[in-house]
Amino acid sequence: MIRFILLQNRQGKTRLAKYYVPLEESEKHKVEYEVHRLVVNRDSKFTNFVEFRTHKVIYRRYAGLFFSLCVDITDNELAYLECIHLFVEILDHFFSNVCELDLVFNFHKVYLILDEFILAGELQETSKRAIIERMSELEKLD
Repeated sequence: MIRFILLQNRQGKTRLAKYYVPLEESEKHKVEYEVHRLVVNRDSKFTNFVEFRTHKVIYRRYAGLFFSLCVDITDNELAYLECIHLFVEILDHFFSNVCELDLVFNFHKVYLILDEFILAGELQETSKRAIIERMSELEKLD
C-alpha cells in the first residue's frame, strides 16, 4: 500500500503531497523534510529504494523534481518505480512537456490525474491510454 506521494524540487519545496494514511500536520512537515534529506543527498549510483522508518521510499528524479512514494516494506519496488514513470508520462502528455510551473499553477489537475490511477493507496489503473482518455473526457466538461 502507498502511504504517501511527494513531489519535491531540489531545494526541498514540496510541490505535491498526497497522504493515504492519517498524519498530523506537524508530522507531515517532518516527513517531507526527512524524505527530502534522504533522497537529495543520496548518490546516483545507489538504487532508488531506501528504507524509511518501518517502510520503504521509492523515488525517481526527473529534471529538478523528486517523485517519492512511501510504501510497505513488502511491496514490489519495481512496480512502484514503473508507477512513478507512468505518472510522469501522463503528466508529460497532458501538459505537453511538463515543467515544475505546470505542477504549481495546475495543481488541481495534477491531483485529478493522480486520483485517476491511484485510489486509497492502491494502484487502480495502469493503462496510460485509459487515463489519458478519461482526462480528455473531464477536460471537455470544463
